[in-house]
Amino acid sequence: MRLIALTTLVMIAFAANSILGRWAIGPGHMDATGFGLLRLASGAVTLWALCLVQGQRPTDGWRRSMAGGASLTLYMVGFSVAYVALDAGLGALVLFGVVQVSMFGWSLVQREPVSAAQMFGACVALAGLAYVVWPGGEAAAPLWAVLLMAAGGLGWGIYSLVGRGTTTPLASSAVNFLLATGMILPVVWFMNGGAVVTAFGCLLAVISGAVTSGLGYALWYRVLPQIPAPVAATVQLSVPVIAIFAGAVILGEPVGTRLLLGTAAVLGGIAAVILCPARPRRRVPEG
Repeated sequence: MRLIALTTLVMIAFAANSILGRWAIGPGHMDATGFGLLRLASGAVTLWALCLVQGQRPTDGWRRSMAGGASLTLYMVGFSVAYVALDAGLGALVLFGVVQVSMFGWSLVQREPVSAAQMFGACVALAGLAYVVWPGGEAAAPLWAVLLMAAGGLGWGIYSLVGRGTTTPLASSAVNFLLATGMILPVVWFMNGGAVVTAFGCLLAVISGAVTSGLGYALWYRVLPQIPAPVAATVQLSVPVIAIFAGAVILGEPVGTRLLLGTAAVLGGIAAVILCPARPRRRVPEG
């Protein structure tokens, strides 16, 4: 129950990130790359401060830290830049679809046990998400934005897979955020022609970085080693649904039959992935 509660809290934090980013970038309170930079920097400051308070030092290997920082940068750039050119629902579908495929694919490459029920549940959850977020009418979907969002999904998938091997979630997250802050600087410099900075946009970026990203990602790294990759991939499909429900509560948006049916499919698929794990392979006696 503790693990379920922590995982649910992480998904809520991820959904809050989506809402904060949409709130800041959509109405023009801040440009996408500037928001990403301030988000990473404030997360790094918060995580390093917590490490100092708790007497922790970054102890993960350099190679793992570089992989974490690079994949976090790829996610941040891909998501932030593509977000402004894609319908929010379609962007979420591309992002989390690639996350799911990459994490499931890595499980198969590593020959981790994956049951047929888990594969079916993941497909049902992804179909439910598609049903919820699929844009009505003709939504503009520039190829470059779709590819960039897919790259962001790949980055997040790698970041999550890297986190499964960490034993120091807080310290590892602090190093990842610090490295990613430096890695994203060239992108911000290259795209600074459209820079937009407001006090409200900065406030949203700091909240996203320090709380829902910094603390949320550290908690995600704490949870990841305790759950199989297929489960970690599939539970994230709940994030867009949570964000939509949060928008309904906060903004008073209507909750229709489409949302309820799609949510039921997402939750049902997630339940199948969690409750129907692959059976351990029997060892054949020698001789």
